[in-house]
Amino acid sequence: MTMAYLVQHGEKERLPGDPGLTQVGREQAVRVGQWLRDQGIRTLYSSPMRRALQTADGIASVTGLAIQTDPRLRERLNWDGRESYDAFLALWARTTDDRDLVPAGGESSRQAGARLMTFLADLGPPGPVAAVTHGGVTIDLLRTLLGDDAVPPDLLSAGVPPCAITAVDDLRVVTIASRR
Repeated sequence: MTMAYLVQHGEKERLPGDPGLTQVGREQAVRVGQWLRDQGIRTLYSSPMRRALQTADGIASVTGLAIQTDPRLRERLNWDGRESYDAFLALWARTTDDRDLVPAGGESSRQAGARLMTFLADLGPPGPVAAVTHGGVTIDLLRTLLGDDAVPPDLLSAGVPPCAITAVDDLRVVTIASRR
């Protein structure tokens, strides 16, 4: 295993489906790329979702690294627009409160945390690596690794800020949602 920097995607458009980044989100990605370059990242992974890939593009533009997609970095539940946004948020809240609840078309918080943990456990040298992912699955991982009581309450309520970095070394959490 190696040091992994889990990067929350940049600010996204408020659209259903697979939205891209706003202009601010693209700028955030480049700034994070500059910081990650200084950390000596050797590999760049990304969720296959558009907002994550666009964030990885911004990082790659600075680091020169090729992007490798991995579906284990995807979000556990995504608003597709078939229900209202309020209904989606209510479902998200239920799946956050009940970590074993598996919604239609998604997976439970516990399953998502285990999936991201498997991705991290499969990483090997050389490192460090950056992995662009999503806030929900990052929180699911933190709850799995640290327990619910150790996750900052504001992170559970407000989510991971755009382009915040959670650093994990050998499945040990080093930093949580640090903004660069």
